[in-house]
Amino acid sequence: MKNMFGTLLGVVIGSGFLLMACSSGNLDNPRQGTISVSADESFRPLVASLTHAYEGIYPDAHFNVSYKPEQEAILSLLRDSSRLAITSRELKKEEREIINQQEGTLKEQKIAIDGIALIIGKANQDSLITIQELEGIFTGKIKDWSQLRGSSQSGPITLVFDHANSSNLDYMLKRFGVKDVTKLPLYTSNSNEKVIDFVKENRSAIGFIGVNWISDGEAIRSQELSKGLRVMGVSEKENPTSIQDYGQPFQRDLRVGTYPLARFIYIISREGYSGLGGGLMTYIARDVGGLVIEKMGLVPTIPYPRDVEVQTKQNF
Repeated sequence: MKNMFGTLLGVVIGSGFLLMACSSGNLDNPRQGTISVSADESFRPLVASLTHAYEGIYPDAHFNVSYKPEQEAILSLLRDSSRLAITSRELKKEEREIINQQEGTLKEQKIAIDGIALIIGKANQDSLITIQELEGIFTGKIKDWSQLRGSSQSGPITLVFDHANSSNLDYMLKRFGVKDVTKLPLYTSNSNEKVIDFVKENRSAIGFIGVNWISDGEAIRSQELSKGLRVMGVSEKENPTSIQDYGQPFQRDLRVGTYPLARFIYIISREGYSGLGGGLMTYIARDVGGLVIEKMGLVPTIPYPRDVEVQTKQNF
């Protein structure tokens, strides 16, 4: 394993130095230029909204965004073929070491609270589940819908994800300490959108997607994707007694912390100067990028400041 990491380190460092040498003569700045961005595919609607909004302000700024499984997005950053990566986690120690070996710059910014949505088709009436039941499914103790609390159906449960290396699957496996997936009823569909399609056609399936695919109530595409779906309520309690014990991955529950499958979204930058990547990060942290995140149904970690001017009719 150590030799494998050493080989990866050598390949990544070599490619990083080559790309830096080729690109050093044509620097961008916060208002213009073109850079490459890698993002986990589960965040596609959010990333597209943020980058398009920024390009609308600065017409000479362009982001070439590549959507891929999270592990591949991070590898693209380490190889310096992407200036930014948008992920559900910070870099690991060994990943940081690769950038240090390249004498590169690293900046990580937490931008939003997201939720993994558990979705089922409209034909499935069993829309409530507990964390304990989910753990039972992921550890192989629960395999049939009839084993769930108050279930109205029977049949094998199928877990549907976008990619084998996606942030959605990685989060769920880590949440329940699962290391061997060979015996789990997993199906990967190659995109969050195809997860939605699969769930609509298969009553026994539970899909796992980034909620931003269906949480923007004003977006026509989000409305279209939501048709024919139920979003499951998830409870942290082992024996919930009312509907109030369940949370959903929408803004209210994400904001107050009552949804058990919430996570952060990060922008990771290796930009070593004041460039276009830094401009986007500033836009999200200090400008109206927070409003874009709110519109997408997520919670910005740095809320957009709203100044309220109070006027009175009295003269003091």
